[in-house]
Amino acid sequence: SLPLKRHYPKIKQKFQYWVANNCKQLVGLLRKKNVVVKKLSAAANTVARDQSLSEPEKHFQVIHTLEVFQKELNESENLVFQAMQSLQRALQGDYKDVVNIKESSRQRLEALRQAAIKEEQEYVELVAAEKHQQEAVKSALAQNKTLSILDGILEDVKRAADRLEEEIEEHAFDNNKQMKGVNVEAVLRVENEEKGGKLKNTSKQKEVEDDLGLSMLIDSQNNQYVLTKPRDSTMPRTDHHFIKDLVSVVMLSLPCGWICSLVGLPPMFGYIISGVLLGPSGLNSIRSMVQVETLGELGVFFTLFVVGLEFSPERLRKVWKTSVQGSCCLSLLMVGAGLLWGQFLHIQPTQTVFISTCLSLSSTPLVSRFLAGGGKVDKEGDLDYSSVLLGMLVMQDVQLGLFIAVMPTLIQAQSGDLDGFLYGGLRVLGLLAQVLLSLAAVLLLCSLLRSYVIGQYCKRLHAESKDTKEILLLGITAFVFFMLTVTELLDVSMELGCFLAGALLSSQGHMVTSEVMGCIEPVRDFLAIIFFASIGLHVFPTFVLYELTFLIVLTLTLVIMKFLMAVLVLSVILPQNSRHIRWIVSAGLAQVSEFSFVLGSQARRAGIISREVYLLVLSVTTLSLLLAPLLWRVTTHRWVARM
Repeated sequence: SLPLKRHYPKIKQKFQYWVANNCKQLVGLLRKKNVVVKKLSAAANTVARDQSLSEPEKHFQVIHTLEVFQKELNESENLVFQAMQSLQRALQGDYKDVVNIKESSRQRLEALRQAAIKEEQEYVELVAAEKHQQEAVKSALAQNKTLSILDGILEDVKRAADRLEEEIEEHAFDNNKQMKGVNVEAVLRVENEEKGGKLKNTSKQKEVEDDLGLSMLIDSQNNQYVLTKPRDSTMPRTDHHFIKDLVSVVMLSLPCGWICSLVGLPPMFGYIISGVLLGPSGLNSIRSMVQVETLGELGVFFTLFVVGLEFSPERLRKVWKTSVQGSCCLSLLMVGAGLLWGQFLHIQPTQTVFISTCLSLSSTPLVSRFLAGGGKVDKEGDLDYSSVLLGMLVMQDVQLGLFIAVMPTLIQAQSGDLDGFLYGGLRVLGLLAQVLLSLAAVLLLCSLLRSYVIGQYCKRLHAESKDTKEILLLGITAFVFFMLTVTELLDVSMELGCFLAGALLSSQGHMVTSEVMGCIEPVRDFLAIIFFASIGLHVFPTFVLYELTFLIVLTLTLVIMKFLMAVLVLSVILPQNSRHIRWIVSAGLAQVSEFSFVLGSQARRAGIISREVYLLVLSVTTLSLLLAPLLWRVTTHRWVARM
């Protein structure tokens, strides 16, 4: 603190003075002792050489000399003890001074904080008093003169507006500052003004009523915030940061996706590249990263809804056993392999379980883009590869929801809380039973909707949307969000709800599916672009270049291991007449889901994994997604050639 820094040179100088002074006294006392010893030795020798003295007289002289020496020695010892005690008192006094100064500084800091809060309260009270005083003055003036009809109407409107503001104002600061766990801290408010094409920071005081823009708040942890709800809800506000970010993503995604299409790559890699260029590792021009990623999440929802449209309930019933068995076996094999590697590399089991579970998941949006209409049934009784692949991916989404639910147990195990870990094991079993009950409830709801609701709902939408497609688009979107909300309330993944919404609509026949697909597909494509661009925001090319060789080896090992594990599992669980599809299904599963970004960030905040492991997971996930189209294309070409 500042007082401690101010008094530290004086304390240091005083301490050095006491040390030097007492050391000088101690050296002087030791020299004096040596002089006395020499005198005693000389006196003893003199008495011994004196032949005129008898033995009793010699003894008397020696004893007398010793008594003199003892007296001087006692005086020297007393002086030494006094010097040491004085030095000790000085040191104790200096330490107490430091402690007292530190405590005084802490008390002054706390007093300043309380004073700042009190000043804030007094300022708010003064502003309110000034407002009431102005109203009283205007009321008094109004009584002394006759107002026109228009002035009277405006005055009534003003009073109604004041009452409206008082009703809708929440006083969030005053209501929350006394809550437990709320801390008062300083933030930086950055006002952005564009003048001459340059972005400037200004510290001008502005009235809240006149500030229609959005300021950027930065806390001490370098987190950036924008306004989510204004104090005055009567004035419309726009998040221009988010608008500029969205425009940048769309404008840059066009040339990047176009170039990838020209060179034979899927356009989604161009969208990912646009996110890399605009993200923290590139131009760093994206200010509203959270908002962009949230909008991109809607792309995942609508992508899975379109997948469900192409995935009829008949196909779902046909492959549900294979999907459940295959996804569970793959997850168990990945966790087992991770534990073996963790034991070999001396990694904690909680970290290996988490990393293995993250890497066992595959990307549903990416594979759904690969399928583009699904596979074909070759002969009667055969399973088509798209049904098996999508079924396993849907079950992995269910496992994702369960894994997010059991993450608190992994955190307890990481902290070494044995009792909490044992209790967490029982809690995991309870969560598993809860998920099974939730799945049963979701399936029951889907059965009821298909039997009694979906048919009439689709007919009504079709009748109302003959003149305009707005009602159809709104109705389909509302149904998707309804299923999403239901599965979220039942603690099942929202992605599963979107998939089931599409599957329920696909049960109404090809005409309904075609009409819905033509209406919702453009929305899906636009939101999917935002989603893949948001993935690029978390790709760091510099880190990949630094560790390129290691990351390539690690990614190839992971992709090959997942591919071989999937081939092994599918060879066991698939029927004999459908085992020829195991290669193409395994190719679709041999990459890492983009949800590992979300799981990795949560695990890093919880302390399950370190920063280095988090970056490795992100890099391996990105490289596996880049390798996925190549592996899929090679496998499908060979599979089609065989057929």
